[in-house]
Parts: sequence; C-alpha cells; structure tokens
Amino acid sequence: MEEIEKLKKITKPIIQWYQENKRELPWRKEKNAYHIWISEIMLQQTRIEAVKQYYERFLKQLPTIQDLAKIEEKELLKLWEGLGYYNRARNLKKTAQIIQEQYHGQMPKTYQELIKLPGIGEYTAGAISSIAYNEKVPAVDGNVLRVISRVVGSQKDILEAKTKKEWIEKLQKMMPEQAGDFNEGLMELGEIVCIPNGKPWCETCPLQKFCVANHKNLTNTIPVRKQKIKKKKENITVILLENKKKIAIRKRSQTGLLANMYEFPNINKKMTKQEIEKLLEEWKVNSNNQTIEKIGTHHHVFSHIEWNMIGYKVQVTTTNKELIWVTKQEILEKYPIPGAFIPFREKIL
Repeated sequence: MEEIEKLKKITKPIIQWYQENKRELPWRKEKNAYHIWISEIMLQQTRIEAVKQYYERFLKQLPTIQDLAKIEEKELLKLWEGLGYYNRARNLKKTAQIIQEQYHGQMPKTYQELIKLPGIGEYTAGAISSIAYNEKVPAVDGNVLRVISRVVGSQKDILEAKTKKEWIEKLQKMMPEQAGDFNEGLMELGEIVCIPNGKPWCETCPLQKFCVANHKNLTNTIPVRKQKIKKKKENITVILLENKKKIAIRKRSQTGLLANMYEFPNINKKMTKQEIEKLLEEWKVNSNNQTIEKIGTHHHVFSHIEWNMIGYKVQVTTTNKELIWVTKQEILEKYPIPGAFIPFREKIL
C-alpha cells in the first residue's frame, strides 16, 4: 500500500508535466486508435526518430484498417523493410483482418478486446485503450518500469515477469481519470529525462522531490537488471551474383528468422575466394576468379543472435534457375530485403 500511495502522489505532476512538455510526434496529432496502434507496434525495438518516416509512409499507403487487411504480404514486408522484427508487420495484417471480420472494421475500444488480437500484448493494449479511449488501465514498458522503480527505490529485477506483473497490478489500483496522459507522461519522462543510459536529468524532473533513487543517489543502480544472456555469434558470407543487368536473390523459408523475406545468396561461414569459386560451381554459375570482388563487411544484431557479415560481388556469365534474377529497380521497389542485407544492396545500386 505504501508504494501505491507514493505512486498516487506522482499522478498530477506527471500529467501536468506531460501536457506542458510533450514532444510533437505524428501519432499524437489526434486520438486515432488505428494510428496509435501502428505507431506503438513500430516503436517496439525501434527508436522514435527512425520510426517517424516509416509511420508517415505506412499511413500514406495504408490509411485505413481496410487497406491494411487486404494488402499482399510481399508488399507489406516491402513497406516494413528496414524496421526489422517482421512478424510485427504480419501480425498487423492478421489483426486488421480480424477487426474487419469481427468488429466491422473499427478498432476495439477496450483493453480486454484488444489484448485478444495477434501482436497486441499487455503494454500495447493498455497504450491504445488509455490513449485513444482514456480507459483507466496502465501501459507498462521499460521506460515506465525505470521511472517507477526509481521513484519508490525498488530493488526488484525489472527483467523478471513477476516484477512487471506486480507493477501493473499496483498501477491499476491508482490510475487517474486522465489515464492516457498519465501513461504517456510516464513513458515520455523515461525517454527524455529519466533516461536508461547515462546520468538522468534529475534537476529537470517533475518527480524529483518524490524520488527515492534521487534522494539516496541510487540512479546508477536502479532499476535492477539481471545479466542478459550472451547472443550467439555467426559468420555470414554474402555473395552478390551479377549477370549483365540482373542480380540473384532468393526467398527465405516460411518459418524462422526473417521468414518469407528475400536475401542475397549467403553461406553460414566466413569464406575465402577459393571456397567461393567451388561454391559457384555447385550453384552452376560460371565466373572468372578475377571477378570475385570483396565489397565490405557489416555487423548486424538481432534479439538473440549477431551476424558478422562479409560481402563479395561476382560477375557471372550464366544463371541458376533455383535463384531469382531481378533488376536493381525491382530489388528497390518490389522485393523486401532485410536490414542485415541492405548495406550490401547499396553496393550494387
């Protein structure tokens, strides 16, 4: 109860601070549930500045739920290209189709209805329902966990599911009438004042006088996070096969990492030019060793794995029917290429 009472005291300062200091962001122009939903999904694992251009382009092409429900997956993934975590886009379409069929094309208005939909978890359901409809439910992400942990001086590990569950339950008991502004205020504060890396801007924080971590000089140790599991590392050799004005790509499998995306042919190891020559023979494409050109390296980090990538461009005189041979323009306009391969795509444009 003590923590709940302390959290009640921060509601008015948070709401007032947010209303006076909130950033001008495209999805804040109006309380449109569809727009809020798209922005929240895009913002998962992605920086706000990177999302802005994707958000504008997405809504220009898909201004309604109906448009999203009927778009072809290949076009959708192309629209999402570079944002990563492509299942987010697939779940958007699945959910749009369900909304079309079961909700007459209108976004559900309650947390309980929203959380049943694909790709919408506790946080996203809370964000949409509170911001668009002012439902009194919390929206707890990493920013919120950091702010409230510091305010009450909590030593609980915020990466543990039970910790998040406890905070959701406590926040639920003290949600103010202006639930949307309160939730957005907590998130905004965590993004620009009570920051995760580096020294927080405590002197500008509206919660400074309430904050235990500030008073006890604990902002460098709160919130508590357990050590993350080390990511698996893999070496990847990317081979850009160029035949006259066409480039070889292939489609990835329907399941697993980067499912259904298109990629340049690649091998799960670091290869020498001699090994590439043998591989080209296996692929039944003819080349001259002198045309095997190293075009650079790239390090790409996924949620659970890291790729150390090296790329080669090879001029070939024959094509392989098992690969898809497309023009440079087609690669740009039609085929969704994962972000890991985009630095190599730039080498052929």
